Amino acid sequence: MEENKMGIMEMKKLILTMSFPIMISMLIQALYNIVDSMFVARVSQDALAAVSLCYPIQMIIIAVACGTGVGINALLSRFLGEKHFDKANNVAIHGIILSIVNWLIFVIIGLFFSRQFLTLFSQDETIISMGVSYMQICTIFSFGVFIQITYERIMQSTGNTIYNMIIQGIGAIINIILDPIFIFGYFGLPAMGVTGAAIATVIGQIIGMLVGVVITQVKIKEVDLSLKHWHIDFSLIKKIYAIAFPAILMQSIMSFMTVFMNMILASFSEIAVSVFSVYFKLQQFVFMAVLGMTNALVPIVAYNYGANKPDRIKQAIKFSLIISIIIMIIGTIVFQLFPEQLLYLFDAKENMLEIGIPALKIISLSFVFAGISVVLCSIFQALAKAVDSLIITLLRQLILLVPLTAFMAYSYGLNYAWWAFVITEVICMLLSFVFLIKINKQVIVKM
Repeated sequence: MEENKMGIMEMKKLILTMSFPIMISMLIQALYNIVDSMFVARVSQDALAAVSLCYPIQMIIIAVACGTGVGINALLSRFLGEKHFDKANNVAIHGIILSIVNWLIFVIIGLFFSRQFLTLFSQDETIISMGVSYMQICTIFSFGVFIQITYERIMQSTGNTIYNMIIQGIGAIINIILDPIFIFGYFGLPAMGVTGAAIATVIGQIIGMLVGVVITQVKIKEVDLSLKHWHIDFSLIKKIYAIAFPAILMQSIMSFMTVFMNMILASFSEIAVSVFSVYFKLQQFVFMAVLGMTNALVPIVAYNYGANKPDRIKQAIKFSLIISIIIMIIGTIVFQLFPEQLLYLFDAKENMLEIGIPALKIISLSFVFAGISVVLCSIFQALAKAVDSLIITLLRQLILLVPLTAFMAYSYGLNYAWWAFVITEVICMLLSFVFLIKINKQVIVKM
């Protein structure tokens, strides 16, 4: 088989061509999540509350699916780089089997623990009833998202990222079209409210999954997903989750961080909590470009690691850091110049503007440092140093950020709390460079 483009294409062109489709697909995902909430909010505030309470479970589903996908992605790309095609095929098939196992775990959670989970946050029977319906549908039919993400990562591992954009785009568009139809009952259908929103979501995911299966079978020639010679390999599963488990934790951390931050900010005012929520939604549109690039970067670096091409790894690191810094500088400028306009998108009143404008201006000063850490963490994952990546992420989003925010807020006031983001990101960026120097000596130089 001829050399994969990840081993020969000019590095700048490779990163840009592989990153752009993923960035677009992540933009689509972010947009339809917001649209989803807008439709549900038109039903009632209770409906929005019910869906919001289920959101952490949805985040954990995505974390498990994407984290497992990182392990599959890195290992599969490495074996392709080493020209061990049988091993690469085995990784891909194990990935699909693992996605089914993960789905079954969440089926059990949805069937037997939905009500118990929701009663932790609310005693309102209306909210709980709607939440149980939404959560059970999203978990019982979550095979769509698990298998879809697995197929996306298989495609990424072979350098084909344009198909990710197609899969996610189709799923998201179908969800957006079906949302109002099922929620409000158009075309003769009954109005199903929150239940309709859940049904629209899982239909979009299942259709996205089916498109992914077809594209992989027809277009992806580097991987053979035949079960003819397959047998379960627990040592391979262990290798996948040695990379995947830290990635799962990293993606789950954000939901825990949000809970703790809300607890701190709620002691000042509900407006402070709303400001943080608004910031969280807005920053996704800045970070998604860098995250899209890092999704492409993992298979690129892992492939060249397997192919024993240290110079290409160094080129990838240098160019991705430059692109990340440029993107984050643009994001910082937007937040510095237009904080008021950004807050108006969420119908901000005077009391929210008073807290929100300084918050957006201060937090955005951390963007460049955060972007560097995010890129380096993906490099660590690709070079089988997932623990280093986990350490940085834990510090950035939990261990350092949360207590520092509490200290700054309670000691100096709410406006000083936002400086915790800047301090945290500077420290984590410096530590990331220390880890990079260590990994360069231990891994790259010795290749």
